[in-house]
Amino acid sequence: MLQSRLYIPTLKETPAEAEVVSHKLLLRAGMIRKITSGIYTYLPLGLRSLEKISRIVREEMNAAGAQEILMPMVQPADLWQESGRWEHYGKELLRLRDRHDRDYCLGPTHEEVVTSLVRDEVRSYRQLPINMYQIQTKFRDEIRPRFGLMRGREFIMKDAYSFDRDEAGADASYQAMYDAYTRIFTRLGLRFRAVAADTGSIGGSFSHEFMVLAETGEDTLAVCRQCAYAANVEKAEVRIAARVSELPSCPAVEPVATPGARTVEEVAAFLGLPPQAVIKTVLMEADGHLVAVLVRGDREANVVKVKNMLGAVTVDLASPEVVERATGAPVGFAGPVGLSGVPIYVDQELMLGTDYVCGANAADTHLRHVDLRRDVVATACADLRTITPEDPCPACGGAVELVRGIEVGHVFKLGTKYSEAMHATFLDENGRERLMIMGCYGIGVSRVLAACIEQNHDDAGMILPPPVAPFEIHVLPLSVREEAPRALAQEIHDALTAQGIDTLLDDRDERPGVKFSEADLLGAPMQVIVGAKGLARGVVEVKDRRTGVRQELPADAAVQAILAWRAEVLEGWCTSLA
Repeated sequence: MLQSRLYIPTLKETPAEAEVVSHKLLLRAGMIRKITSGIYTYLPLGLRSLEKISRIVREEMNAAGAQEILMPMVQPADLWQESGRWEHYGKELLRLRDRHDRDYCLGPTHEEVVTSLVRDEVRSYRQLPINMYQIQTKFRDEIRPRFGLMRGREFIMKDAYSFDRDEAGADASYQAMYDAYTRIFTRLGLRFRAVAADTGSIGGSFSHEFMVLAETGEDTLAVCRQCAYAANVEKAEVRIAARVSELPSCPAVEPVATPGARTVEEVAAFLGLPPQAVIKTVLMEADGHLVAVLVRGDREANVVKVKNMLGAVTVDLASPEVVERATGAPVGFAGPVGLSGVPIYVDQELMLGTDYVCGANAADTHLRHVDLRRDVVATACADLRTITPEDPCPACGGAVELVRGIEVGHVFKLGTKYSEAMHATFLDENGRERLMIMGCYGIGVSRVLAACIEQNHDDAGMILPPPVAPFEIHVLPLSVREEAPRALAQEIHDALTAQGIDTLLDDRDERPGVKFSEADLLGAPMQVIVGAKGLARGVVEVKDRRTGVRQELPADAAVQAILAWRAEVLEGWCTSLA
């Protein structure tokens, strides 16, 4: 491909709207342009990368036995009402009406549509299992779309749905997709981890997220240094020592004035105690009902764990006004002792100790010598906090570290949530009607591109893995006005292209500095530099964009030498991922 004929509107300056690295570089490299908040046009370079990602996804999905279909983006409300999600999905579901005043939505996902399809077509166990997928545009009306392709409103997604006869079959389908995802992200040249995750609004019994590891990731992961355990911190189980049957005796509860001390740190400092001696009382609203969650002062209450324990649809922190009405005190002075009319849930770690400090439900006052077993009527005790690096690995007891990641894929075992609600059944070998067992499996295709850049860049621009880069090799003749560099560059480009290697030839009449700068920005993993001075010495120069290493190759056998060098560069990419 000749660069002079390709639309690549690069930018020297970073647009003010761009916040994260991928957003900045996608805009600067002329790969995307914003049309409105959270909605983008993909320009030629961006589309080439998306098509490469999609091709790898298709190959692995097909190899795993899934079949490609294409479902409509506009979905009728009655399907969502059948599943029960029309009322509960939230404002991210963009609802609309047609000229006949019938309700529809723009599909953020397709569980309802595919379940409707299969229930109307599949009758017998002989037709199962089925796994169907699509690569299609989705729309979720994010309240604050940001970070470019990382959290847009419109995005490209691969979503697959499996239907099985029994649990064993569903487990096999889940594992097949898990393995396919592992192959997909490995082939894309990404450093990633599969982590146990919360099922969220999709529902189901268990799930795994596939996370690209990057310092700019939105999610925090708990990863064991000794075994393969990894989980999103929302899901990561906290293992503690067995509860103590007998604890030291504790003096009677005693109020103490703590003027102006609202936070755990302020209270601990005022009383000369460590933060772990303080009970943090967090008031939350679960589906509109107020609950109190108690955790140790140096810990954080985990909203997702609370939500799952209660089986709630929504859980949010209570507003200051709600807190004051419930406790009779401003925020910072809530406590479980004497708190009436509010269910109290205690994190299991607190039951290992006694003689705590907590809020007294009165302004500028706390209570000392609190024993939870003696002084508080708790509704339940459970794992309700977020894991920390101090906690042992739940699987092997080894050391845990917290790392950042970007979710690019998610596999769910749905069970019968949708098949039961929408009556998707089949007749088994005995003629009995049974519910299909489902799974669903998503990959954010456009998000993969952004995550890839977040993981692979430097100050000069993108450093794209060969399977994702719009062009694998960028040929740079330093002066197109001179016959020898221009002719050899064209020869190299034509020979590499004939070999099936995506090659871009910068045939523009630009200064070498401009060509070097734009080549680094565009991030092709390999650069071939053809200059008059080098040819006078019988060499062309090549540059590995990932390592920055330059070397010289013989000009009289340039194509063969470049092909051998390319094999070394590709091997280096594979080694870097090991």
